[in-house]
Amino acid sequence: MVRLLGHCVSSICKPRPYKPISHLVKCLQCRQQIPYQQVVVATKKYSISTLKSSSPSSSSSSPPSPLSSSSPPPLSSSYSPPKPVKSQKARYFKYKRRFYIGLGLGLAGSILYYSDDRFKHAVQTFDRVGVVSIAMVRCFALYKEVLDSSFDTVADRQKELSKTHKKAAEITLKALEKNGGIYIKLGQHITALTYLLPREWTDTMIPLQDRCPRSSVEEIEKMFESDMGVKLQDIFIEFDPNPIGVASLAQVHIARLRSNGQKVAVKLQHPSLKEFVPIDVEMTKMVFDLMYKAFPEYPLTWLGDEMQNSIYTELDFTKEAENSQRTAEHFEESTFLKIPKIVKAEKRILIMECVSGARLDNLQYLKEHNIDPSKVSACLSHIFNDMIFTPGVALHCDPHGGNLAIRSVDKNNKNNSRYNFEIILYDHGLYRDIPLQMKRDYSHFWLAVLDNDIPQMKKYAKILAGIEGEQKFKIFISAITGRAPDAVLDSRNIKKKRSTEEISEIQSQLNDSQSGVLEDLMEILSSVPRMILLILKTNDLTRNLDESLHTDLGPERTFLIMANYCAKGVYDEGIDTINSRYRGFTWVFKRFTNWIQYCKRLATLYIFDVSLKFHRFRL
Repeated sequence: MVRLLGHCVSSICKPRPYKPISHLVKCLQCRQQIPYQQVVVATKKYSISTLKSSSPSSSSSSPPSPLSSSSPPPLSSSYSPPKPVKSQKARYFKYKRRFYIGLGLGLAGSILYYSDDRFKHAVQTFDRVGVVSIAMVRCFALYKEVLDSSFDTVADRQKELSKTHKKAAEITLKALEKNGGIYIKLGQHITALTYLLPREWTDTMIPLQDRCPRSSVEEIEKMFESDMGVKLQDIFIEFDPNPIGVASLAQVHIARLRSNGQKVAVKLQHPSLKEFVPIDVEMTKMVFDLMYKAFPEYPLTWLGDEMQNSIYTELDFTKEAENSQRTAEHFEESTFLKIPKIVKAEKRILIMECVSGARLDNLQYLKEHNIDPSKVSACLSHIFNDMIFTPGVALHCDPHGGNLAIRSVDKNNKNNSRYNFEIILYDHGLYRDIPLQMKRDYSHFWLAVLDNDIPQMKKYAKILAGIEGEQKFKIFISAITGRAPDAVLDSRNIKKKRSTEEISEIQSQLNDSQSGVLEDLMEILSSVPRMILLILKTNDLTRNLDESLHTDLGPERTFLIMANYCAKGVYDEGIDTINSRYRGFTWVFKRFTNWIQYCKRLATLYIFDVSLKFHRFRL
């Protein structure tokens, strides 16, 4: 029903809206009914008379009746008709219309979301980008506020900065958990950067080691049929729908082959990764690039670059199968290492021998099965030093606790085995081939560290990573060894266990804003070769594993094993150099001298090893 505006002809009524009743108009206040044309004329007159009565020159008497004049006076130019007042019924119809429009849009969006993959992908992508963007802005704002503030004392600044680290880490943790996928991988990598990041960050990210989202059986079945061309039931007579392990990139199920009944482990990539990895990688890189622009003194762009370089390799399980077979062939005669055999490999599906065990740091399991933690530590050292220093052997760059296990075996049932256990090495997706010359330069560096030869340490620090300057040199040797600089430069302390006080000293130096240590460390990490960064990561992970075993020999034994591999690398380099430069008698003399030096080194290491065993026997 149309509503009209006007004023009642009665002078006692205030302006009110009218509603038409046939040809009449009824006032909603006094209920008088007046012809429509008369109301229009009365409205104009009433408005003008009201304006006149409110002016200073007007009489104080009541305004004349609007019907006293036969023709309406001209309207004032300042007159504007009053706005309509909507009734409750009109408002009801307005909100009802909006509700139906919203309901229609919601239903249409839901239908599109579940029927159109492109629309669904766009919505989920927008959501993932939003999660990262909001977390990034919040973290940037927190750090900007505290870094731009002034404090009375250094202690106050450190206290406030520690709170900011914790808040930012918790915000980041929630964002990483919500998005999953490679963001979980990034969080796991952060936990290993104890030599770089504050403890508030590394400790907050620890739950990501075991809190990875799992894919549903329906998603797995759909992906399996798409990639393999057959259904799960066609390959397996048994398939456990509950995964025994869920990681950031994949999950593992136990199954039994239909062809021969063999029990196997089936590693299945999360189907969602194929859809979101490209945008997630770009977003991660963008975050680190923006972080560098906001805080140029803390460059972390190398983290984004490294993730971009490695993630696509890790997502190709055929590469993992190649790495696994190659490593198994190299360690074929090592009875203490077990690598599951590959049955079948596709890009997103890996079927392998089922080999299970306990966590490497499960000291109760070691005790129950009479496994010596010192021997486990020694075997770990052999495995990874062999990978780092031996020519032609690739390095497993992700040896965290979830990728290693141990199982008890009967050494009498194994040929020439001196061990009653096997270390199981999983997840061979992230491997790197260290250049031969870098292996040899790294050998020289570590021998210099063990000999406390500071000039040689500085020489090979410059060759390996371009390190110059006293402070950067100390930072580099601390990052490589995981020890405080003073401990590294003291031959007596380098071979002792790392104490909690020493770890606290390293952290305090990183947090000291006046020392410039953190800025120099960031600069080093952003400029050194990426291979050195992976070696740093591997060193740190294996060091943490070794410390978790709580052996009674300390690091001396592991340093001794590493020194043997370093000595062999330097000896082989000497042979190659002599063969390329010398001939005749000079060649014989140089080869003999090189051999004598190598034997001298081995003899020293052997004597040290015997003294360690004697010391342990006395204890």
